[in-house]
Amino acid sequence: MNKLIKIALIGKTNCGKSTLINNLVGEKISIINKKINTTQESIIGIKNYKSTQIIIFDTPGTNFLKSTKKFNKNLKINLWGSIDDSDILIYMIDILKYNYKNIFQDIKKLSEVKKSILFIFNKIDLIDNKKILPKIDELRNIKYINSFFLISAKKNIGIDKLLNFIESNAYKSKWIYENNEITNKDDIYITNECTRNAILKFLHKEIPYNVKIKNNLFKYLKNNDLKIKQTIELDNKRYKPIILGKNGNTIKRIREYSQKDIQDIIKNKIHLYLQINTKNAK
Repeated sequence: MNKLIKIALIGKTNCGKSTLINNLVGEKISIINKKINTTQESIIGIKNYKSTQIIIFDTPGTNFLKSTKKFNKNLKINLWGSIDDSDILIYMIDILKYNYKNIFQDIKKLSEVKKSILFIFNKIDLIDNKKILPKIDELRNIKYINSFFLISAKKNIGIDKLLNFIESNAYKSKWIYENNEITNKDDIYITNECTRNAILKFLHKEIPYNVKIKNNLFKYLKNNDLKIKQTIELDNKRYKPIILGKNGNTIKRIREYSQKDIQDIIKNKIHLYLQINTKNAK
């Protein structure tokens, strides 16, 4: 008897959502970066556990919820779309950045959809357990939270207990995805994301979040090496010298970092070529 359950993974930037989803599916499908809202759209991870297919939406961070900026409007659409499609909500925090006021505001907002909310304390390997219990007691006052879990997504602590609880709440249903599928995104999307992640890593404060990566070639060669050509699409010409760097050093670092990242995921030798396009830039 097959079962199914859909979950939205929600929380502030850098609380560990992408690490957890990558851990659950067994491969890197969501980029991990400390910068705000590196997950710009909802990525689906698929975990087949026992007879249950768990569909996990890795959502953009909730840091933008009060913002009225146009860019953040799209993030809100992606977040609430994932929430609407889910059966259960998982709200995750970095235990070292515990803030009751912020948590209460987020949970109260999420409670409007009237779905079960699981609360996860992540990175518990970095704190004394005695300091966690008072926080749980405080959060019990928020009536919308159904259950609490203590995990370390990075160290794989508490994951089995979480999975068993999720599986126990699944319902009879045909699986949506095939047994060997781990995400709704293809290899081209994931390799584009690797390059976007490398750009975020090396550009520090001058981060063009509206940079887009376009794939021009994704071809396996006769020797099984993978040749990839990507274009970094800019909407502002002033980004170009920043991305290139002095003597082209920055784009070289971006290419090398992304190429290694892709190689680790695809498990083939990668030949990555990058170019910058400012044709439609201001």
